[in-house]
Amino acid sequence: MVEVAVVDAQERRGVLERRRTERERLGRRSVGRERYEDGSRGGDDEGKGVPRRHVSARAFDPPRSKADLDPSPFPAPAIRRRDVEVVKEPDELEMIEELARFGINAGDIKKAKEAGYHTAKSIVMIPKKALYSVRGLSEAKVDKMVEAASKLVKCGFITGTEALQKRKQIFKITSGSKAVDDLLGGGIETQSITECFGEYRSGKTQLSHTLAVTTQLEVSQGGGFGKVAVIDTEGAFRPENVIPIAQRYGLDPERVLDNIVTAKAYNTDHQMELVDHVGALCATQPFRLLIIDSLTALFRSDYSGRGELAERQQKLNQMMSKIKRLADQYNVAVFVTNQVMADPGGGSVFVQDAKKPIGGHILAHASSVRLSLRKGKGESRIIKVIQHPNMPEADATFDISNQGIADSND
Repeated sequence: MVEVAVVDAQERRGVLERRRTERERLGRRSVGRERYEDGSRGGDDEGKGVPRRHVSARAFDPPRSKADLDPSPFPAPAIRRRDVEVVKEPDELEMIEELARFGINAGDIKKAKEAGYHTAKSIVMIPKKALYSVRGLSEAKVDKMVEAASKLVKCGFITGTEALQKRKQIFKITSGSKAVDDLLGGGIETQSITECFGEYRSGKTQLSHTLAVTTQLEVSQGGGFGKVAVIDTEGAFRPENVIPIAQRYGLDPERVLDNIVTAKAYNTDHQMELVDHVGALCATQPFRLLIIDSLTALFRSDYSGRGELAERQQKLNQMMSKIKRLADQYNVAVFVTNQVMADPGGGSVFVQDAKKPIGGHILAHASSVRLSLRKGKGESRIIKVIQHPNMPEADATFDISNQGIADSND
């Protein structure tokens, strides 16, 4: 019996050794396996039941120029640990599946995820009454879920030094014009909403197209090294207009377009749903910019007259709150365009044809940065900072061409 036991032990050791050798052999061949954002591979945590936000090794395909197809000077971001760490936000990667570690039922997690809550932070940030409305989640379950999420997310006070350190995670995306970037303190910031308003043909959409390209540049070049989502409410997005802008930066237009996702919104309810869809995309892919062009067009058509003004403003407020949570959770820049209307009583003897942006105080308070655009001479446009947390009120001039916006030649 002892000899048989020894033989069985030796056989088991042999089987384990062969399995280990096979895993190492497969590991060397599986270059295309998924990598987590901290550089580890998906298989490293197999069986631990600890899900983490991850991106595929092909999640963001850098839009290289066709003249630079040699992979050595511009390798894929998920393969280089340095670039992965740039994207990493350590305290905001707790996916909602991690609540299972605190005794939350997998079925309840699935229901919350289907309702649009993909991270533990989203559970903490949303009012409980919104979670109560999720079908299948009782008040007791919601309270337990929020309590578990609070243990994963730092939602209390932090020191000023810690707040300053968190600010270093923010990207500043170039607008394509140095004069405009200087006006904004470096570019369009992530984790904030930038509103740009002006009359028709003032350059709002062309600025949006330019940002859709510059966001894909490397961080060292003033980009966010990420993807772009566009919610189009006016049918203004033109992919053919993106091509010359990409060529201006020496990027491959096909790959630039592949890194942009766009959807047409047909009413305000659909617009809200599309914002939820963007949140689901941000949970699994490296998005860095959300463009809504324009934010208020559908609100003006769906709600008309003073009788529906209060309802319109309430829904607009809900929309802005949803966008702000998305920007904060996923370190995304939000760029929204806004329409204007005539303001006969707001002018003076020195200002004729006065105009003001749609949305009133709701939109003014929700936006971190407010920019005004107006026409200049020829193809030149004048941009003015109306509201900015760090920069004073000032204006600058830029030119519009088929290659996006650029510094003025005047």
